[in-house]
Amino acid sequence: MASSKRFIFAGVAIVFGAGFMLGSTTQGIQDAQAESADRVFELRTYTAPEGKLPNLQARFRDHTMRIFENHGITNVGYWTPQDEPNASNTLVYIIAHDSREAAAASWDAFRADPEWQTVSRESQVDGRIVSGVVSVFLDPLDFSPIQ
Repeated sequence: MASSKRFIFAGVAIVFGAGFMLGSTTQGIQDAQAESADRVFELRTYTAPEGKLPNLQARFRDHTMRIFENHGITNVGYWTPQDEPNASNTLVYIIAHDSREAAAASWDAFRADPEWQTVSRESQVDGRIVSGVVSVFLDPLDFSPIQ
């Protein structure tokens, strides 16, 4: 399990870097490129129970991304691995925060948000849709196309 998570992390890092080297015009990326000496990126990997990945993706698509933005969390990108065993149960995404302190405050506000609490509860009426979460905070290097 640990080696597959390292593989996902390495794969997403490559895709992330390559995508920005090729350039993009989406608003989320433009927001993520805003200059801040303290800006941090957070790479998150969610594992879903068997058959629940579509439910998890729907929750992000329909609710979570917007609620993140309401709390100062910048959506950068969302992916699923191409290869099994992770293709059918893994969601990987990158978000940006103004600082580690801002991240902590944003996460606290997000978790306390009544809308999020309702969305979370309603999305799990047929069982949990997340069985594991891995979070890694990242600092961009001086030569990184995204800062």
